[in-house]
Amino acid sequence: MKVKQYSCVLLLYFLTLTTLSSLVASQTCKNSCGQIPIKYPFGTGLGCGDPRFQQYVTCNQEKLTLTTHTGCYPVTNIEYSSQVIHISDPSMSTCACTQTSKGFGLDWDAPFSFHDDTVFTLLDCSTTSSPIYRTNGAYDVDSNTTVIPQCDKTGAPICSFLYSCRAISMLNLPISTCCVYTPVDLGPSFEMDLQKLQCTSYSGFYSFNGQESNPENWKYGIALKYKFNVYNDYPSSCANCERSNGVCGYGGAYNTFVCNCPGGLNTTSDCFFRSPYNHSPRLLPRHTAGNFLIFSLAYFMVRVLF
Repeated sequence: MKVKQYSCVLLLYFLTLTTLSSLVASQTCKNSCGQIPIKYPFGTGLGCGDPRFQQYVTCNQEKLTLTTHTGCYPVTNIEYSSQVIHISDPSMSTCACTQTSKGFGLDWDAPFSFHDDTVFTLLDCSTTSSPIYRTNGAYDVDSNTTVIPQCDKTGAPICSFLYSCRAISMLNLPISTCCVYTPVDLGPSFEMDLQKLQCTSYSGFYSFNGQESNPENWKYGIALKYKFNVYNDYPSSCANCERSNGVCGYGGAYNTFVCNCPGGLNTTSDCFFRSPYNHSPRLLPRHTAGNFLIFSLAYFMVRVLF
């Protein structure tokens, strides 16, 4: 009889450890990545956020990163109220330094588009082979033609301000090789291939930061827009989940909505539970499901084996 009781205790101990470890392992969705708060549609891992965004924006070692076919880019900020994500490109030239770059592009199926405030300037472009220049056939003293850049003419002062930066002025090239290239010029593929454009570098910013004539204080980087869905409506199920301290996610074969609650419990609604007495909502206690399962197993084994 003692052997039977001893075996029962060992089995109960094993089941308890297994249950608790599975609860800890299921706590995959977090509400922050480093210093950046994480809300829908973004997530911190597989099964978190919206599956359409998960493959592009990932959290690894507390660093949020956007990945496209042109490289990996640190996410510096997310403005949830305006649905804008800001990223930086380590190969981008700024007022502080210049460097060669291959450019930047978005995947054709990525749920992002360039924000209207994003301004690109192509630097060190060839005036003889770059496709952004064309011959218009106008009379010229030397060649009877005139080469005109296909750039935003109203953005010419931006090039002048950039060339006031010591790093960019070190290119030792005429300012005419600087071209303001707005997102609409990138075409439907949102591709800025500097090798194809015959430019060695580029700069990008999304705000003058209130100092248009001082490029040292511009906000360099790229601003991208995103939408929740075709109607751009915030899912009500996700809003209810977040109000109950849950994190929105997905699961199953069809990536259906789940709410990841504190303690690792997943539900299909939110992290509230209804009181059996007055039906008032209360936050789901941590490890409620785990404790219930453990006590149920203990009760079952005592009744069956003793």
